Amino acid sequence: MTADSLVDPESAATIGQVVAVATGEVYRRDWQRWAAAVGDHNPLWFDPVYARGHGYRDIVCPPLYLQYAILGVAALGGLRPDGSSGAVTGSMAFPRAPRRMAGGESTVFHLPAYHGDEVEMTRTVDSIVEKDGRSGRFVLVTWRAEYRNQHRELLAEATTSMIARPA
Repeated sequence: MTADSLVDPESAATIGQVVAVATGEVYRRDWQRWAAAVGDHNPLWFDPVYARGHGYRDIVCPPLYLQYAILGVAALGGLRPDGSSGAVTGSMAFPRAPRRMAGGESTVFHLPAYHGDEVEMTRTVDSIVEKDGRSGRFVLVTWRAEYRNQHRELLAEATTSMIARPA
């Protein structure tokens, strides 16, 4: 890190560290409302007979819903300028690069979640890299998250990245 680095020492110190742990429960009504709102009408989320006919013990939670099940509610006044709370990202500041945007996400699903399951997400900072791009310098942050149920079974693993740019 140089004196003009976009990466502050506090954020750099989080590489390899768990920066957030969040828990939530998955409930049939909530995931069905979410699925309907995003236009995902897969019968695995809605029809028990169909789900059982495909090897599940009951309807299952849409895998992409897991991240929403663990998010808390934040007051509008507490949100960052990018519209997020920063709670599940470890609230990294990057004072010299305050503009944020999503950099991408990749998720691998292992097991389904069912109604009433308790889900815990553990997020670790995988890397923080300062780069030069066509439009200038930026910081690329990558996190790894694991989602586990109440039996500690691995439901999903996600790799998420964020881009932070100077104002």
